[in-house]
Amino acid sequence: MSKTYRPWNPDQNWLLPPSARDWVPEGDLTYFLLDVVQTLDLSAILRKYELEGRGYPPFHPRMMLALLLYAYCRGVFSSRRIMQACEERVTFRVIVGEDIPNFRTISDFRKLHLKELEGLFVQGLRLCAEAGLVKVGLVSLDGTKMKANASRHKAMSYEYMQKEEERLRKEMAELLAQAESTDAAEDDLHGREARGDELPAELARRETRLAKIQEAKKALEEQALAAAQAEEARRQVEDDARRAAGETPRARAPVDPTPDPKAQRNFTDPESKIMKVSNKGFDQCGNAQAVCNEEQIIVAADVTDQANDKRQVQPMVTQAQENLAAAGVEEKIGALDADSGYYSEENVSHLEGEKIDPYIATERLKHHEKVLCDPDSPVPEDCTPKERMARKLRTKHGRETYAKRKGMIEPIFGQIKQVRGFRQFLLRGLEKMRGEWRLICLTHNLKKLFRKGFADITRTADGRWALAGG
Repeated sequence: MSKTYRPWNPDQNWLLPPSARDWVPEGDLTYFLLDVVQTLDLSAILRKYELEGRGYPPFHPRMMLALLLYAYCRGVFSSRRIMQACEERVTFRVIVGEDIPNFRTISDFRKLHLKELEGLFVQGLRLCAEAGLVKVGLVSLDGTKMKANASRHKAMSYEYMQKEEERLRKEMAELLAQAESTDAAEDDLHGREARGDELPAELARRETRLAKIQEAKKALEEQALAAAQAEEARRQVEDDARRAAGETPRARAPVDPTPDPKAQRNFTDPESKIMKVSNKGFDQCGNAQAVCNEEQIIVAADVTDQANDKRQVQPMVTQAQENLAAAGVEEKIGALDADSGYYSEENVSHLEGEKIDPYIATERLKHHEKVLCDPDSPVPEDCTPKERMARKLRTKHGRETYAKRKGMIEPIFGQIKQVRGFRQFLLRGLEKMRGEWRLICLTHNLKKLFRKGFADITRTADGRWALAGG
């Protein structure tokens, strides 16, 4: 006997047109984000459309925002792939309906409103705070190198720029001399219909290349000069302080304002930098920073072009405090843990001045530094700040506090990079990378809020959000 199967007819017509919502179960992330978008303040985005005046009606900004947030939550970042998902995936159809935006429309919406989208990070943080997920007794700070939208092979050092500039000038001079000596073969060189005064293709290419190199070279020289002036100003302040104390200023050679020969600049994205990545290689990157709490809610996010993390403690803590205040969180940051890349005496002193208890791993102690193996013994008076921090992390409370970062900040980067597949910025320039990173962090927080079971989101008369468990 033959097996009986369920009827299957892919060409079967529908008696009534179906709704995409019939195929998406209740409690799906799609409905959650549609509710979230209705509560967000999009006045900054809407104002741009109102200033445009008349024209063909654009897609509603709330629909575009819901589409962008859902796509980022599902690991779809390319505008072309978002459009393809709208055509093929029913959850995307719930958001856009039958009117699917073109990939260029999606791309333009993201680029034109990136600053406003970046500002939604605090609104998302406020939602999490209303749900009781923003406890900041302990926060964790860390960074990850995120590949820029540029190839490291498009970078050139200042030393090589000088050599390349000289070579191109020589080649251009030779090509100009050759062009002047070939007047008799003008038709063969320029074409029968040409005027005869156009630049040869090779000369035009070299001229463009030379202009780019000169522009990059000038930018490196301006950066080096600014750094030299800042160093001279710092030395002046230090010398004035020594004179005020009755001491003689130290004799020092003037600061060299010329760039380091190995200083590099990328022609595709000059604001990205060559950085060491986790596979012990080097790539063109931006250094993405994040501060989170024990619920893995990101309270501050930024991108810097500095590969070293030591200068990121103060700005990230300041941003976290500002974001928490804007989100209506009255609780202050109590403690902060970070790896050894963030340790410096200045950072520890700053955190203690802000009444934040620091737990920052120190680098390996040098052979002349003390190893305080017994954390319960009295602290010697001649201990350095580094030795004190190393001893603090060896106490039972210090070990337990620092160990929490393995379940706080580190999984976040794994979820963003490995689960969602965001390993490279799509946009170029530090400001755009920063906006894109905060959009990623916003969707991370919204996913955490969704998984906590908060499905119904409504705004009350006084402008606050009311969250009911789903």
